[in-house]
Amino acid sequence: MPDVSVGKASDFADPGRKVVDISGTEIGVFRLGDDFFAYHNICPHLDGPACQGKILPCATEDVQPDGTSMGRVFSKTQMNIICPWHGYEFDIRTGKHPTDGRARLRPVNVSVRDGEVYVNVPAR
Repeated sequence: MPDVSVGKASDFADPGRKVVDISGTEIGVFRLGDDFFAYHNICPHLDGPACQGKILPCATEDVQPDGTSMGRVFSKTQMNIICPWHGYEFDIRTGKHPTDGRARLRPVNVSVRDGEVYVNVPAR
């Protein structure tokens, strides 16, 4: 399938997303800074609409060198999309679940040309 325009890069919030339907295939297109990422809108857990969930920084535990926990902190670099069905989280930059390397969103090629965002959805 040829590249399909999904809008102007300037129309995307940062961080932000747009979920589009291209010939019956739903794709989530995300913006983080100047970078764009796209995935099939299907959670590998139970096929939920993963790309339609909340966008939040990854929460991690701040562990001191002596092993004591200082509690949870939000990442300053990793943003996650959270599937609205069961809360599965995926790194927007990689599509990977933070702890289960087997669980990941299926990527779609995305590019920006002349200020326009394009995705390339493989034929079914």
